[in-house]
Amino acid sequence: MNFQNLFDFLTELQKNNNKEWMDANRKWYRSLREEFIRWLDDLDWTMTQLHNDYFPTPGKRGINRINNNLMFHPHKPVYKDHFGAGLDKAPNSADFYIEIGVKQCLLAGGFWRPEPKTLRSIRDGIDYNGEELQEILDRPSFKKLFGGLYEDEKLTNAPKGFTNDHSHIELLRNKTFAVEHQLSVEDVLRNDFKEKIKKVYLEMLPFRQYLNNAASV
Repeated sequence: MNFQNLFDFLTELQKNNNKEWMDANRKWYRSLREEFIRWLDDLDWTMTQLHNDYFPTPGKRGINRINNNLMFHPHKPVYKDHFGAGLDKAPNSADFYIEIGVKQCLLAGGFWRPEPKTLRSIRDGIDYNGEELQEILDRPSFKKLFGGLYEDEKLTNAPKGFTNDHSHIELLRNKTFAVEHQLSVEDVLRNDFKEKIKKVYLEMLPFRQYLNNAASV
């Protein structure tokens, strides 16, 4: 994958974020999109070798649209400033997300503001065995790559059905259960980028498995 070409395209797109420019450069975009899908297919195959429960996700299924949804977000630009995709994307589970963009590049996973039923299941899992999740979050290697949970809006008080003196109240107050690892452009352009992805994926895996187990109950 020629990521430098991808960065060049996204840089020009953000200078000319309109349908007219995209139409004039549609061939460039389609070529990059197909190349990115092939790269995702190769990465997907690599990931299947990492653990038995990996859910194969072809690039065409994992890749996100580059168009912003202007119906729900009318003030956003017409096009996103990145290429994004989700792998290990089993139904109703936390996928492994990859974003390559001009403003940020990252690897992430978990549940971002899940719907109420899933959120309740995760909180019930924490109520039953929050120690396991806290142990994952406290691992030095985990902290080194992710810091902690993604900072998002939290409840002021305990969620319904729980008390403010719960031993895991700080976890229970979260509305988002996700982590992310920021990448530099240099990380993406390095020859060992795939090895970097594998390292982050494996470190994140116990966290995602915990959430998926809780969400499936």
